Amino acid sequence: AVMWSLILILLYIAWRFTRVSFGLGAVIALFHDILITLGVFSVLNKEVGLTVLAALLTIGGYSINDTIVVFDRIRENMGLARRMTMQEIVDKSINQTLSRTILTGGTTILAVLSLLFLGGPVIHDFALAMFIGVSFGTYSSVFVASALALDIHTWWTKRKVARTSGASAKAAVAR
Repeated sequence: AVMWSLILILLYIAWRFTRVSFGLGAVIALFHDILITLGVFSVLNKEVGLTVLAALLTIGGYSINDTIVVFDRIRENMGLARRMTMQEIVDKSINQTLSRTILTGGTTILAVLSLLFLGGPVIHDFALAMFIGVSFGTYSSVFVASALALDIHTWWTKRKVARTSGASAKAAVAR
């Protein structure tokens, strides 16, 4: 079910933003957030029960929402700044959304920390998973997802240019 949801998220984001690179960047960043949270639980030898599963699903929703905000700004700036390179557009978009992302993540982390320290043993694992996931989710929506989308876009563009120049070179040799 998780793999199907990741595939559907990838397809939706690729369709919504008209770039497969955005979908791949978002899904890899989402997988990154969940994997790091599970990794920390494994290192701490914590049990993954229903409350942790609920936290993982919440982390996924939180992370993908944060990533979509950044990608939406990138798409908006792509339409406004046609003379800028893709790297400049991504940089500008991250700078425009960085304060919002940090403030949203910071206030969520404050609430989760209060649950972690004052909530009691029943909610402790949920709050720990949320703390780890939101911390890495805030980081990854800015630095992982956008960078991956840019790298995939750059790789695809270079591949397309190489394929086009290779075809024209072969045509010139054939003449």
